[in-house]
Amino acid sequence: MEQIKTDEAFRSAIASGRLTVAVFKTTWCPDCHFIDPFMPEVEQKYAEQLRLIEIDRDDLPDLCSELNILGIPSFIAFKNGQEVVRFVSKLRKSREEIEQFLERALQVSDALNS
Repeated sequence: MEQIKTDEAFRSAIASGRLTVAVFKTTWCPDCHFIDPFMPEVEQKYAEQLRLIEIDRDDLPDLCSELNILGIPSFIAFKNGQEVVRFVSKLRKSREEIEQFLERALQVSDALNS
């Protein structure tokens, strides 16, 4: 997953007409580390349909405050610079739940194109 380190890089990444899913994490979060082993496979599975980027919440606190990122990991799908849908919960996220969210994000994105 591409690591985004600046606000400018984030805004550039989400400006695309391609669906971009931002994954907000931190280095100290156990639930963030839980998803690390399977996320490369998830990214590969969806590589043709969307782009995944990763943001460390501690690196960009102002951006995360603006986006109301409270729990981590959080997933937000963007298209053309606009939020499409988000997946935030206080519970640990499974691979199945993440893939369900990505499918939902694709459906919403497709509906916006219609």
